[in-house]
Amino acid sequence: MSWRCPYNRCEGNGFVYDEEKNIATDCDCRSQMIAQNRASRLRARIPKKYAHVDFATPPVTDMPPAVVRVVKRYVEQLNERLNAGRGLWFEGPQGTGKTTLAMLVSKHALATGRSTAIYSVPRILSEMRNTFDDDAEFGSMELIDRLTEVELLQLDDLGAERTSPWVLEQLYSVINARYEAERSILVTTNLGREALIEQVGARTVSRLTEMCDVIPLYGEDRRLTASMGGLAPGGAAPQPSVSWNSPAPGANLETPRWDTPAAPEQRAVTPAGPPSWWDRRDPWPPVAEDALQGSTRRTPSDT
Repeated sequence: MSWRCPYNRCEGNGFVYDEEKNIATDCDCRSQMIAQNRASRLRARIPKKYAHVDFATPPVTDMPPAVVRVVKRYVEQLNERLNAGRGLWFEGPQGTGKTTLAMLVSKHALATGRSTAIYSVPRILSEMRNTFDDDAEFGSMELIDRLTEVELLQLDDLGAERTSPWVLEQLYSVINARYEAERSILVTTNLGREALIEQVGARTVSRLTEMCDVIPLYGEDRRLTASMGGLAPGGAAPQPSVSWNSPAPGANLETPRWDTPAAPEQRAVTPAGPPSWWDRRDPWPPVAEDALQGSTRRTPSDT
């Protein structure tokens, strides 16, 4: 695919010609063009399932509005965020919309001509193993270089991989390279910070913490609810006999067990306040829109 200058200053070759002086200078788009070329062999397609995700349609409209506003603000400031190397870290149980929101950001980045690569962590590790094959198109270091050059890298399911010293080193190499190059990254994970440290190492998590704003997503598994909806009379999804309280940010996010209620001392304690970037007018922890209906929301004038 030929490059098209997003600034309409060059003819797609990355250079601006001054005919009077007979010289050529770099176009503002040249760095983007180089990154796009190096990323051309990487996975940059939005999967079919997420091709039509939008802020104005479900499932995004069913997610906590405060969380959606943070993501929308990131998209509105996309160029500034990518130029500054800022990313997002989506954390929470499975089925809460982490990948959907990450794909929404990647979709907007691709639409604006920013080079983007999208991988699940198991897939990217498989690609790295393939670089050791005799017929590999390029070696492991070149793959890491390509993953570093791309302007936005989305990594899904961090912490879902089988851990080994080789896996830890490869993940660290990719994330550290982007950290040093000040390149943005989107991360989704089912694990809280402490559990993620145990899985991928403190060095890797430390760099992600500095690079990304953490966005917590908690609640029921929407995939499970949707799949069970057709099994009950009248389309209502059957409910578990024991409810599960959504964990607070930073809690160890384990799969809930419906058979045995959690002891009171095992329930996660809600932190005293939200992260510094959180809109203080929004409820904490974030809740779905329907949970706010019928309730009175506190404002500064109420206190």
